[in-house]
Order: sequence, then structure tokens, then C-alpha cells
Amino acid sequence: MDLLILTPLAAIIALIAAFILARGVLSAPSGDETMNSIADAIREGANAYMNRQYTTITYVAISIVVVFAIISLLQEGDAAVTWWWTTIGFAVGALFSALSGYAGMTIAVRSNVRVAEAAKSGLPGALKLAFNGGAVSGLAVAGLALLGVAGFFYLFHSVLGLADPVNPLVGFAFGSCLISLFARVGGGIYTKAADVGADLVGKVEAGIPEDDPRNPAVIADNVGDNVGDCAGMGADLFETYAVTAIGAVLLGYLLPDVAAVTELVTYPLFLGAFAILASIISVFFVRMGSDGNIMKALYKGMYASAVISIAGFAYITWAMFADFDYSLVAHLSNAPTGWLDIFWSTVIGILVVIGLVLITEYYTSTHYKPVKKIAKASETGAATNIISGLAVGMESTFVPTIILVVALFLSYSFAGIYGIAIAAVAMLSVTGMIIAMDTYGPITDNAGGIAEMSNLPEEVRENTDALDAVGNTTKAVTKGYAIGSAALAALVLFADYIFNLEKVVGEGETIVFLLNDPIVLVGVFIGGMLPFLFASFLMESVGKAAGAVIEEVRRQFREMPGIMKGEQKPDYGTCVDIVTKSALKEMVVPGLMAVLAPLVVGFLWGPLALGGLLIGVIASGLMVALMMSNGGGAWDNAKKYIEDGNHGGKGSDAHAAAVVGDTVGDPYKDTAGPSINPLIKVINTVALIFATLIASVGGILL
Repeated sequence: MDLLILTPLAAIIALIAAFILARGVLSAPSGDETMNSIADAIREGANAYMNRQYTTITYVAISIVVVFAIISLLQEGDAAVTWWWTTIGFAVGALFSALSGYAGMTIAVRSNVRVAEAAKSGLPGALKLAFNGGAVSGLAVAGLALLGVAGFFYLFHSVLGLADPVNPLVGFAFGSCLISLFARVGGGIYTKAADVGADLVGKVEAGIPEDDPRNPAVIADNVGDNVGDCAGMGADLFETYAVTAIGAVLLGYLLPDVAAVTELVTYPLFLGAFAILASIISVFFVRMGSDGNIMKALYKGMYASAVISIAGFAYITWAMFADFDYSLVAHLSNAPTGWLDIFWSTVIGILVVIGLVLITEYYTSTHYKPVKKIAKASETGAATNIISGLAVGMESTFVPTIILVVALFLSYSFAGIYGIAIAAVAMLSVTGMIIAMDTYGPITDNAGGIAEMSNLPEEVRENTDALDAVGNTTKAVTKGYAIGSAALAALVLFADYIFNLEKVVGEGETIVFLLNDPIVLVGVFIGGMLPFLFASFLMESVGKAAGAVIEEVRRQFREMPGIMKGEQKPDYGTCVDIVTKSALKEMVVPGLMAVLAPLVVGFLWGPLALGGLLIGVIASGLMVALMMSNGGGAWDNAKKYIEDGNHGGKGSDAHAAAVVGDTVGDPYKDTAGPSINPLIKVINTVALIFATLIASVGGILL
């Protein structure tokens, strides 16, 4: 039997496990009629937005399929076959990415009301239900990603016997990246425009609590949690999984002198297959202990997944590489010489995950100095709050960068560039758990909103608040993981780009990027600038949409005075419509920027300039993403820390200042920062796909 079939089978098992978990979640009680009417409004708003978003994205995807088809028609022989399968892979990657977004959101908008109901009976049951709702998303996303990558490779290699069964996979990676980018950008604009609009008028001007049913933007705000953090992050980590695995598979194919399918190619797929089984087992480790520590309960699942994965990785590495012919890669710098060299790279990848998770929690949790420092600065006003938050965000880039640098150095020392690729793949071992923790956040946030709007007893809201407070940290932790894995994956894609160029240029030729070459510097400077320009578009988009929401909420308060007295029902639909239209309109330009930038640079200045662009966008994007995501998370929890009764508590001047800081941080952490991950990978996958063409006809200006 061809053992490769086990890799897509593992993905199917994960999808079955997700289905079983979903049935368990949906069988839980959903509360009274009032609770369900609120949950229905959130679900209907989320579905309406998702349908309109993916309809818009479909037009872009079809346009790219047409372009790829035209290029395919112009090719001959094996090149034509590769391009046609790249086109099909792009379409399927886009479809699977969309499905992963829907999977995350669909279960989340049905879990929230059930978690609110479970909170009536205490924290442990509500925690388990919220996490299981998130685990459905985690297993579905990881399962779909592995099914796409492993399924296509099995088709290309074992069924069709293509001459090149690996390069067409890049089409699947590009499709997943592009849809993820639009989902991240659109969902991020939606959620933060609604959140900012609701907070500034509701909390600051009207003085009403968060999730108060009198706020006309409250439903839009709760919808945003799902389309941004569930659907957006689901698509984001789907493409992270797909791109990382494909990057490693492609590198393994390109490393030997003669491209061939060896253990170097199939090894990342077997790692992914075992890791997804480890994630299924780890779901059962998440349970609250006697100490009542929610974060500790969630971490049990992540650590269990890591430990189980390491054990499995050791056996798989030994079985595949104990008798491997290492002469195939002996010409490479720091090439592995034994199976332990490769295994240690997997351990490094898992340690990177743990390191990034812990340092992100340090900078964004209410238990540690950075958040408390921002809260303290709020006592002297919004300006000092913002200054402190910016400083924390900038500082938070230091330790993650050191972690990644050490990981790069060590994995390269053990197994060369292939070791870096395997370290990145090993990080995927906890993807299911990470997505589960991320989706847990919006579920508990919505549960708190439903409890508030349904006027449930105070002790219920206390339980949902406790769950939600941890949810803010889990969402930040997930973003830290996504950013770190994106950086390593992008470096692997860059290596793939260089090897592809060298094979186009000719045997024995080496592509060198010299920093004293003006052409390379052209690309470096443009690449370094792109994350800033990209982020500016998103920040401005949130500002414009939030401004429209603010004006609408003010209008309703002004023209419908019965709202504040509880005598009139707000018009929730208008705010939902405002942010929906804004998100769909504003996501187009940033998305096209990511696709067109590498093509313009490559065709105008050639492959060396494009390589410089990749270097610039990876280095700059990593720092911008870390600063925005961690800084925004710290601002958010500084506000929560004050609301818990510190520095004057709710209604104090410090609280008002913290709300302003949190409002600034919202588009930082949930729109611009996380969207840079898919930006980096879209640019890298476009460069990979068009490397051959750019090497042949690029450099029009030279």
C-alpha cells in the first residue's frame, strides 16, 4: 500500500472529529426565547456579511483563474500541465479557504448562546462548551488544509504520475492566501468599525455599559467578533498551514541536484498527519482544575498537543531518515547528516510556539507589567495612555524576534535551510489547539453580550466576563503564533524562490542578492514600505467606517429619545448595513496591492529586485505585525484591568482614557496587524508562481 494515502485519511478523520464535536455542542441547551432572538440576530448578520463578502471575492478569484488559464494555453508540454494544475489548485485553495472561514463562524454563532446558558450553572461547563465550539473550528481548518495539500500531492504523484507533482501545489497555496487576505481585511474592517463606533458613543458619550441593548451598534459589534476573529482567523491559519506545508514540500523537491520525490518531500506531510491526530486527542485534556484557572485549562490542550507531537515526530523521523541517502543534499551548507539533525529541527519549531505564546501573553495579559503600565498611564489622560501603549507595542517586537533568530540559527545549524522549513512545519503541530483558543474568544465575547442584553442575573455575567477576559488574551496569543509562523513560512518560500530561479538560469548557476546592488535595494525599500502602506489603508478604512457608525448612533439617540429610556428599540440593521458596505468596498485596494506589487517590481526591475522585495516585506512585515497586534492587545486589556476596579474603575477619568486607547488599538490588533500575515504570503506565493516568467522576461527598465 502507498503510505501517502494515510496523510489525506488523517485529514478526513479530523473532519469527522470536528463533526462529532459540533453535534455535541449543538445538543446543549440554548436558553430562553429572548436569548435566542439575540443570538439569531447575530447569526443572521454574520451570515449576510459572509455571503456578500465571498460573492465579492469570487469575482476576483474568477478573474485570476481566467488569467492563469490564458497563461496555461500559451504553454507547451510539461509546462502547460503544470500551469493547468496550478490553475485548478488555485480554485480549490480559494474554495477550501472560504469553507474554513465559514466553518469557524458557523459553529461560533451557534455556540455563543449555549455558553451563556451554561454559565448559569458555573464556569467549568461553560468553559468546556466554549472550547469545544472553538475546537470544531480548529479541527475543521487544520483538516481542510491538510486534505487540500496532501490530497493534491497524492493525486499528482501517486494517481496521475505528473513529471512535476510539486510545483502545481503553489496554486493551492496562492488561492488560500488570497482568500485569507480578503477575509482578514474585510472582516477586520467590519469588526473594528462596529466596535469603535459602539464604544465611543455608547461608553464614552452615553455612559452605557458594553453590550447594552440600547446601543444601536451592539448587534454589528457582536457580528464583527465572528466575521473578524472566527472567519478571518480561520482563513488566516488555514493558509498558514497550507503555505508552510507546501513551502517545505517544494523545498524538499528542489534541494537535490535532480528534482525528485524523496523522503524530503513526503516527510512534512506525515508530520502534518500525525500532528492533526495529536490535536484530536488533546481536546480531551482541556478541563478546569480545582484552582479555577481558565488560561491554565486552555494551555493543557496546547501542551498536550506539543508533547504528543514530539513523540510521534521522533518515530516518524527515525523511520523515514535512518537509512536515507544523505549524499543527495551533501552539496548544501549545513546539510543534515542523520535523522537526529532533522528531528531536533521539529523540537525547535514546537519550542518556538511555546515561546511566542508565553511572550505574547506577557505583553497582553492583565496579570503582567506591560498592561498594568498602560493602565497606570491612563490616570493622566488619553495622551499618556496612547504613548505608553505605543511603547509597549514597539518593545514587544524584541523578544519574539530574538526567539525567531535563535530558532533560525539552531535549525539551520542542524539541517540547513531544510531544517528551517521543518521547524516551520513543526509549528503547525498545535494549529488545531491555537485556532480553538482563538475561536473560544469570540464565542465567550458573544456569550457575555447575550447575557447582558438578556438581563441575565449578575452571577451569570460574572462567569461570562471571566471567560471573556481570558478570551482577549487567547486572541492575542493566536495572533502572535500566526505572525511567528508566517515569518518562518515566508523565509521558506523565499528559499523556494531562489532555488526556482537557479533552476531556470541553469545548472551550476547561483543567484546572489547583494546589498550593494542598487537593483536589489530597489526591491528591499519597496518591500519594507509595503506593510506600512498596506496598514495605513486599513487603519483609514476603519476610521471612515467607524465615523459613519458614530454619526448613525448619535442620530438615533438624538431622534429616538425613547431608546435611552428603554421605550424604543434601536434600529440595529442600519449600523450592520453601514459596516458591511464599508468593509466590502475598502478591502479591494489592499488585496490588489498584495497581488500586483510583486508583479510590477518583477517585470519592471527583474528577479533580483523581486527577491529584494521579498526580503524587505518579510523583515518589515514581521515587526509591524508584532507591534500592532501586541500593542492593540495590551491597550484592550488595560481597559479591562481598569474596569475590574483598578485606578478608579468604570466611569473614572482613567477609564475614559483607557477606552480611547483601546479604540486606537482595536484596528491595530484586529485589522491591520493580523492582515499583514497573509499580505506577506500572498506576495511570496505570487513571486513563486511567476518566477519562471519573471526570470525570462522581467527587467523591462534595465
